[in-house]
Amino acid sequence: MPSSTEQLYVELWVSLASLLRSYTAAHGLNGDRQATVELGEEQITVRHADAWLDLKRNGAQVLWTRDDGRSGMLQLTEAGKLRSSTGEEEMDMAAEAWARELMQ
Repeated sequence: MPSSTEQLYVELWVSLASLLRSYTAAHGLNGDRQATVELGEEQITVRHADAWLDLKRNGAQVLWTRDDGRSGMLQLTEAGKLRSSTGEEEMDMAAEAWARELMQ
């Protein structure tokens, strides 16, 4: 049975996928465009046309990779934020920024 901390990260992971679904749908409304969001226990993949975002989770650590070769490391916090080397960001703000970029 997973620890309560690991269970929290799983719940945050599912929430992040849900946010990505919502924000990509919102950004696609005007142009009748749609993204696909695939959720697995340790991977989320978002695709729109040739653009994609791949997120891989290991515990609290999240490695993100984009179709153009950019990548980075984030960490889920117990408060539901994403921490990077430059600070912490609300999960919904990060999801909205990724969705906006993907749906251009």
